[in-house]
Amino acid sequence: MRKDSRLSRVLHVLIHLDSYSHPVTSETLANMLMTNPVVVRRTMALLRQAGYVSAIKGHNGGWLLATPLTDITLFNIHQALGEKNLFVIGLTDEHSHCPIEHAVNSALQNAMDDAEALLLKRFAEVSLAELASQFKK
Repeated sequence: MRKDSRLSRVLHVLIHLDSYSHPVTSETLANMLMTNPVVVRRTMALLRQAGYVSAIKGHNGGWLLATPLTDITLFNIHQALGEKNLFVIGLTDEHSHCPIEHAVNSALQNAMDDAEALLLKRFAEVSLAELASQFKK
């Protein structure tokens, strides 16, 4: 199963942007992430809409951090990316008339909901400045 690494990759980019004193191009960020600049632009556009980055067009343009890392949490970025589910475990619905399937799905869904609530609570407690301080040590 393929992992969704978009959140970790975006956090990586934002912490790098904090260390630059000038705009950083999508091409530079794409090289850093080993992806296509179009992917970077699409993702950064979501962050711009949320107010975490800004863009300068033209020669010497690029992306800038618009909000201090101290004011951005993992939860903020998770929301800005429009992530719906943290877990990709699927529930079956092939036998929707079966009471066993209902019981299994209910138990799994309740456990995943509890785990997701706990994880999102923790995401809200961790600022990007905390992450940045770990690598600066």
